[in-house]
Amino acid sequence: MKKKITRIGVLSSGGDSPGMNAAIRAVVRTGIYHGLEVFGIMRGYSGIVEDDIIKMESRSVANIIQRGGTILKTARCKEFYTPEGRKKGYLNLKRRGIDGLVVLGGDGSFRGAQIFSSEFDIPCVGLPGTIDKDIAGTDFTIGFDTAVNTAVQAIDKIRDTADAHDRLFVIEVMGRDAGYIALHSGIATGAENILIPERKTIMHDILESLEEKEKRSKLVNLIIVAEGDEFGGGEEVAKIIQERMPNIEVRLAILGHIQRGGSPTCQDRVLASRMGYHAVECLIEGRHNVFVGIVNNRMHYTPLDEAVKKKQSISQEWMKIVKILSA
Repeated sequence: MKKKITRIGVLSSGGDSPGMNAAIRAVVRTGIYHGLEVFGIMRGYSGIVEDDIIKMESRSVANIIQRGGTILKTARCKEFYTPEGRKKGYLNLKRRGIDGLVVLGGDGSFRGAQIFSSEFDIPCVGLPGTIDKDIAGTDFTIGFDTAVNTAVQAIDKIRDTADAHDRLFVIEVMGRDAGYIALHSGIATGAENILIPERKTIMHDILESLEEKEKRSKLVNLIIVAEGDEFGGGEEVAKIIQERMPNIEVRLAILGHIQRGGSPTCQDRVLASRMGYHAVECLIEGRHNVFVGIVNNRMHYTPLDEAVKKKQSISQEWMKIVKILSA
């Protein structure tokens, strides 16, 4: 007989992403609709260890769906990495009667939830909140659409000044281990080259391509670089190009943390709302220790222990599209 859930906690962990507040809102209001008590856990797993937990009502999440960041804050907790820290957190949850958790974050957050739920009788459901879209088992993650649209808007503006001055711009976007922001924003803005961690970068080919374009007077070029590219990000790429092609004006733009912030797009608000709703339904139905993803516009449930082992991969077709369209 499955255990009846009566009180649930929700937390956001790891890097923030636009749409987290929409997900928190959905979890709180869906839980209340089903007669559950809902608690907000502050600063991720730190809030569990330090017992920084607040009761949430429907009005607690009013007027937040349009806000970036997370009202519950987020942090990384070294103490939670230890068995002693997790035991301390478990006792805090048990003392409050919390018997289910919704964890909003990336693969590191899911790893923490998977370990915690395997050690103690607290079922967990994950929601993929990360701008990197690097979690296998879902077509989109909460925050990706907003981040990539922020990048596209910035790159479009940079293209205007590149065109005015006939310059080559190297633009670094976020993506330490995953190149999806670079890939999508690069295709959407017509970039000539896209450098991502998942594919080996052959600098000789890039330089050869730039030289060929210079000969036919294509002087405006955009090179989008994920920060985790093997050459060390945009700064190093710009330096190499400038050294090898001194006649070209090379400029570097690093978009940085503007990609994390801002009001979430409609897609991220709706996605987060759907996922938050289904996370609570999972706990009630006894479908535990999974994360809620979306595949072909349908909710998809992946066990947490699988999620932490796999990475979302980029197909060769994407790179072929880039090569053909950037000619």
